[in-house]
Amino acid sequence: LAGIDSLNGAEIPDLVKKMTSSKCVSREVAIVGAGPGDPDLLTIRALQKLQAADVIVYDRLVAPAILDRSRRDAKRIFVGKSSGAHVCGQDEINQILLREARNGQRVVRLKGGDPFIFGRGGEERSFLLSHGVSVIVVPGITAALGCGAATGIPMTHRDVAQAVTFITGHGEGELALDWPSLARMHHSLVIYMGVGSAGVIAANLIEHGMNGGTQVAIIENGTALNQKFVTGNLRDLAALIKRHEISAPAIIVIGDVVKQSNLQFASVGLGFKTETQALI
Repeated sequence: LAGIDSLNGAEIPDLVKKMTSSKCVSREVAIVGAGPGDPDLLTIRALQKLQAADVIVYDRLVAPAILDRSRRDAKRIFVGKSSGAHVCGQDEINQILLREARNGQRVVRLKGGDPFIFGRGGEERSFLLSHGVSVIVVPGITAALGCGAATGIPMTHRDVAQAVTFITGHGEGELALDWPSLARMHHSLVIYMGVGSAGVIAANLIEHGMNGGTQVAIIENGTALNQKFVTGNLRDLAALIKRHEISAPAIIVIGDVVKQSNLQFASVGLGFKTETQALI
């Protein structure tokens, strides 16, 4: 109200009421990437948004230690999803975000990793914008990069991999992927949400020309204290997962970059303790 000299005391309450009415309240949702798991890998902007939020709508992959960095009085709404078990469907999540934003709340939609990499952040942004809600996107460290740093695996390397491809192993029905292209690309391949379909993925890649002896790594709970790290060959991928009881969340890295982990697997980059195992 600074600079409005003509107002008298009686008029101020009415002006405040108008400014905070449904037509004037700023409707905004911040779609925030929580990173790969370790709360110390949150970006500064992500932390700022968390600490300012009135409402936090969060996924299953968001660690409790990350939520602990938000305001204690913030309303928390869990909308976690896992394979075959959804607390909320995507349509319901969209409606929750819209409802809270229209109520004038500062809303954070908190997602594991980066919201624009297999996180449906793009879908939620489009929905909110179509309903007149402003959206800010705060990127996070995606699982592939966090897990790579924690295990000593570079996603690209001048000597062995000039590119990297991210794919998802999760989908409705049969995986509709360009197997011939993936099998002969000769650079790093990273599979998100691929634990359940690992056998199918390996079989398709080998069938379309990838060497069964290609190096693979599986990282479960990457960057967390309970991280598990397993290496082996593509032909043994499904057996590796079964033998070492790998479960989601986990990513699979395929390619010669995996060999780089052997150079310094006991103490790498971020200082996480890793467990390196191979199928014998």
